[in-house]
Amino acid sequence: MVKIGSLELPGFPLLLAPMEDVSDPPFRYVCKQNGADLMYTEFISSEGLIRDARKSKMKLDIFEYERPIGIQLFGSDIDSMREAGRIADEAQPDLIDINYGCPVKAVACKGAGAALLQDIPKMVKMTAEIVKIATRPVTVKTRLGWDDSTRNIGEVAERLQDIGIAALTVHGRTRAQLYKGPADWTLIGKIKENPRIRIPVFGNGDVDSPAKALEMKNRYGVDGIMIGRASIGHPWIFNEIKHFLATGQELAPPTISQRVDTCIAHLDYSIRWKGEFTGIVEMRRHYTNYFKGLDHFKEYRTRLVTGNQYEVIRQTLEEVRSRYAAVAA
Repeated sequence: MVKIGSLELPGFPLLLAPMEDVSDPPFRYVCKQNGADLMYTEFISSEGLIRDARKSKMKLDIFEYERPIGIQLFGSDIDSMREAGRIADEAQPDLIDINYGCPVKAVACKGAGAALLQDIPKMVKMTAEIVKIATRPVTVKTRLGWDDSTRNIGEVAERLQDIGIAALTVHGRTRAQLYKGPADWTLIGKIKENPRIRIPVFGNGDVDSPAKALEMKNRYGVDGIMIGRASIGHPWIFNEIKHFLATGQELAPPTISQRVDTCIAHLDYSIRWKGEFTGIVEMRRHYTNYFKGLDHFKEYRTRLVTGNQYEVIRQTLEEVRSRYAAVAA
């Protein structure tokens, strides 16, 4: 059992990473159905939230079936982050997470996300203010450091624990790396070896298979793993990892029918939450990932990403099922 404050998770929890334009309620639904133990909202701008921006407020939507779930915030101004933390706390998530890891220019160049790795005192002060006002656990997601010359995650872990965070997730790259090169979990393992560290530490970065998850678990002693990009179009990865850790055997990959069924469930939920037009349009980014590896799929992909009517898209998905199930047989 892993405890984040009063929240209890299974012995080796698998977390769905907060991903902008991906980990919305429809996507979280299919991941929860396939074994995710703890999920997060897309990251939410503190400035947008305190100004009552529609997009930011909509990201606060959480549902009972998703629990446990965390709301993730990012920002550069301490007062704005404190107020956003209060608003997020009122939405009654299971925890509040602070993003100190986002590397994209639109965020970091405004002094938010991974930019705070250049100002650890400010990071600590900002976190402490949110810990003070929150009525539920506060956690942090961050990176190894700003660049190779400032891999200060060991210091960061101690200082954030000292002011009251309940868990820490570390992505095994610096901000300068963005998502390039292999993730380095060495410093994550050293945090776990530090006798001062008592809070759960989760690793993130490049876990894209059950075998890789087992390797990271055994080599670095993390309390759990956060999975991001590998779950896009493949939400089954959570149950695949759980099965492999429990039995040493790999689950069979999802069949064409299972891929189509999950894609339809994702589409249906997207329409229910966003409305038909937006739900259909924003679902388009997922089709290539759901059907990766299928030969001669271009015609179907074109129809899926240009169709504007639900019935047409459903018909296309059923054609995909029929054609590729027959090929597999």
